[in-house]
Amino acid sequence: MKKFNITVNGQTYDVQVEEVGSSSTPSAPAVMQAAPAPAAIPSAAPAPVASPAPAPAAPEKISSSATAGTEALNSPMPGTIVNVLVKTGDSVSKGDVLLVLEAMKMENEIMSPRDAIVAGVHVNKGESIDSGKLLISLQ
Repeated sequence: MKKFNITVNGQTYDVQVEEVGSSSTPSAPAVMQAAPAPAAIPSAAPAPVASPAPAPAAPEKISSSATAGTEALNSPMPGTIVNVLVKTGDSVSKGDVLLVLEAMKMENEIMSPRDAIVAGVHVNKGESIDSGKLLISLQ
């Protein structure tokens, strides 16, 4: 028998599980016993609250291929450009999808981090890229 403490929806249970199918298989079927664990004594201090996840790092500013005064959007991972949805001179809003990058059989939408004008598109549809490659620059 193995003993575990499992928490489900804030309720903690003491659980005993018998392993079945090992080299010394017991003749009895598997047994699971669950009983609520004793409730914790409430304290005067409030329960700790999980801190929010840190904000994602801002894209690198000014790359060797980007000009001064622009924000460079670099590839977060290696992959293939599936679709480029903007062209130089287009006005984009925060959250607009700029291009689609396929990595590990998943299509990832690269979105605009702010309202801006596309200063340059540095990749083409079908191009295979490495992590960190300059994708788009924004003014």
